[in-house]
Amino acid sequence: MKKIFIAFLLGSVFFRAAAQETVYPAPVQKQAIALTNATIHIGNGQVLENATIVFSGGKITGVGSSVNTGSAAIINCAGKHIYPGLISSVTNLGLVEIDAVRATEDQRELGEINTNVRSIVAYNSDSKIIGTLRSNGILLANVVPQGGILSGSSSVVQLDAWNWEDAVYKMDGGIHFRMPNLAAGRGRRGGGGGFPGFGGGGGDPFAAAMERIDKVRSFFREAKAYYEEGMHEHTNLKFESVRGLFSGAQTFFVHAELVKEMEIAVEFAKEFGFKTVIVGGTDSWKIADYLKENNIAVILNEMHSLPLTQDDAVDQPYKTPGMLQQAGVLFAISDTHAETRGRNLMFNAGVAAGYGLTREQALQAITLNAAKILGIDDKTGSLETGKDANIVVSEGDILDMKTSKVTHAFIQGRTINLDDKGKQLYERYKYKYGIK
Repeated sequence: MKKIFIAFLLGSVFFRAAAQETVYPAPVQKQAIALTNATIHIGNGQVLENATIVFSGGKITGVGSSVNTGSAAIINCAGKHIYPGLISSVTNLGLVEIDAVRATEDQRELGEINTNVRSIVAYNSDSKIIGTLRSNGILLANVVPQGGILSGSSSVVQLDAWNWEDAVYKMDGGIHFRMPNLAAGRGRRGGGGGFPGFGGGGGDPFAAAMERIDKVRSFFREAKAYYEEGMHEHTNLKFESVRGLFSGAQTFFVHAELVKEMEIAVEFAKEFGFKTVIVGGTDSWKIADYLKENNIAVILNEMHSLPLTQDDAVDQPYKTPGMLQQAGVLFAISDTHAETRGRNLMFNAGVAAGYGLTREQALQAITLNAAKILGIDDKTGSLETGKDANIVVSEGDILDMKTSKVTHAFIQGRTINLDDKGKQLYERYKYKYGIK
């Protein structure tokens, strides 16, 4: 009886914690809106002072200092800054709610070759984390699966939706390869332990990692043969799911940190003709010219971290974006920290702005650059006529933790509710203790 009561109590607490707040997805934009008298950061390095942006039907119709507002509803943004909606390039948003509660995780499947796994169908558009990102100006995210060595496909979502079908911004745009760790003794990313069919259990961890990489190479060679064959008696779902890599419709995201790991990623790109992006890329600064030469983009995961080795400068993670920028490498900045849950994205970029990037280059790393890497720059990433009206208005510099305060946000022209669980709890306990 005692066990039953405890189970009921825990279930009741979890139910209340998961109850839905009255924050609904915004309706389709019906009236044109003009944001006037603002400093507009286009996202491509250009800044317009005392300017206006007009959008209608979800699209930007004009940007500049002498734009005709017509019959648009006017929002005076004097003294404020306007930015493109920020983009989180790598995240498990909507796949994990509470790290410590296994029942709220749906980000990985069993097995090593999971190319047919699709993160989008597991995406929870009711996640409480989503609201906390929106209220910080993050309006789009690339949702990435985990598990295995080929984890599956990621999809880009917009962060104001009733369900995953509404949320889709770009479906199954990338396949994710988690490069085995080629430095023995550096944790669980590769090396020892062994996996059935992917290298022995107790031998040389480097040899085991290389064997796993060879298995992946063999998989893609077989997939290429399958793709070129044309007609098939039986459909192979794993091969079908990577068809877009060979046609150029999908991007090959390789999660790698060390120079050798990234060099192997480039070898894959050359052999199979994949459009390749390095995710993580801690050592990318060491081979920046090589990456530029081979047209490899980089998504930097975590700025607030220690250097990879004891020989690196203590501030190397902060300096890496500037070094990639100087070499001409296309790169984006992300935030994959398990505790911040992506909310430090813009502040990561702000740190990079103090270590070699200009503020507009840092902004570009979380807007237009990210859009280019994810293949959505034709419709978002910058505030240009014809693109989706994914717009953020802030009272101060959005890259500065002290002054950033988002007052308005629009996704495809829809006025977004900026309430979130954190704000609700803040107001709740202000009320409880009579704080004004």
